Amino acid sequence: MPESTAEAVPETPSLTPPARVTVLSGGVGGARFIQGLLRLVERTGAETRVTVVANTADDIWVHGLKVCPDLDTVMYTLGGGIDPERGWGRTAETWHAKDELAAYGVEPTWFGLGDRDIATHLVRTQMLDAGYPLSAVTAALCRRWLSPVHGDRVELLPMTDQRVETHVVIDDPEPGPEAVERKAVHFQEYWIRHQASVTAHAVVPIGIEDAKPGPGVVEAITEADVVIVPPSNPVVSVGTILGVPGVRDAITGTAAPVVGVSGIIGHDHVRGMARQLLEVIGVEVSAAGVAEHYGARSNGGVLDGWLVDTSDADSVDRVTAAGLSCRAVPLWMTDHDATADMAAAALDLVR
Repeated sequence: MPESTAEAVPETPSLTPPARVTVLSGGVGGARFIQGLLRLVERTGAETRVTVVANTADDIWVHGLKVCPDLDTVMYTLGGGIDPERGWGRTAETWHAKDELAAYGVEPTWFGLGDRDIATHLVRTQMLDAGYPLSAVTAALCRRWLSPVHGDRVELLPMTDQRVETHVVIDDPEPGPEAVERKAVHFQEYWIRHQASVTAHAVVPIGIEDAKPGPGVVEAITEADVVIVPPSNPVVSVGTILGVPGVRDAITGTAAPVVGVSGIIGHDHVRGMARQLLEVIGVEVSAAGVAEHYGARSNGGVLDGWLVDTSDADSVDRVTAAGLSCRAVPLWMTDHDATADMAAAALDLVR
């Protein structure tokens, strides 16, 4: 029977993570959660291998370079190269190339590549042009960032090697004779250029029907001891990972428990644009609404357990009624140890 606990559970610092944990991650929120999971592994001395399956539908070509925002955010964060204030991009970044391109009037001016960050995109693009798949390129990049810090204990996998791009259908915000009522723009343009402030009508992951899970993705799910859905965007991060043909089947079929952590606290997202996009697809913007959107595996969904924040404790019974074990615990990732406690609570919920 699903577990219902409306009160915050005690910290479980002594809980030892299992040997194989797989996380389905977007960018900033997922990366920060994984930092906490790794802190839990560190403070318990566990022999845990963490595999991260990252969203690639946010990927975009800019100035002839292949940019993979979520892959890079996870890689930089876990490798110690992330800008801690922004939560994305390189630390100690400069923007001379961006300024020079803008001086030439080269579009897009709304998407800037930092001088340090460009090196990653140059290497990635050169390897892709040489015929290497994105999964092999990602493994090569991670040999710089993850291997020196984590050895072989952390692996980063793209959800697919095929090109998938999320586009958003919006009201045309540009006035003038060429304006149209609605148009489809790349997700990055919706998010960065328009700040998710224009009315959106649909989210379309182009190419996802023809995509295949990247090498190791299905095995990472089916051979895991536990699968975690972190507080990443349920529409354009976790949603696109689950949309790759074969991934959802792996989730529903794995013997491992699958537990999720709400990124909605008090009827709004913590950061990003989850609220706007949940509204686009008709999902209630609440911790319970997202839980029902994912659904219980016992009822054809993808989760066995769901953590909500203590401020949403009154939704625990509703989530439990949907077939999920549920607890209310503090979900603000204020530091690595607080996030480690979240990870411990998630693992404890489904052990």
